Amino acid sequence: MRVRADMPPGHVRTPAYLRGKVGWVERTLGPFPNPEQLAYGMQAMPLPLMRVRFTMADIWGADADRPRDTIDAEIYRHWLEPAEAPHAT
Repeated sequence: MRVRADMPPGHVRTPAYLRGKVGWVERTLGPFPNPEQLAYGMQAMPLPLMRVRFTMADIWGADADRPRDTIDAEIYRHWLEPAEAPHAT
C-alpha cells in the first residue's frame, strides 16, 4: 500500500515523512474514531486503523544506515491507496 502523498492543511495524523511511501499492511487494528475530525470537535466516524510496515530503504532510500530495518506506523485506511495507483508518486 502507498500512503497518500497529500499535504492538506490542518490536523492530520499521518506523518509527512511517510506520505508517498510504499509499505505493507502488517495487520488491521479495528475501527477507531477519526482523529482528524476529533481535533476540530466534530463527531468522528469510526475508520479502520492499519499497522503499516516500511523498511528504512523504503523511507530513506540510499541514505538509510540499516536499509532492512523496519518501522511500523498506525495509519487510517483513508490515507492508504494501492501502490500502483495512477496518481502515486
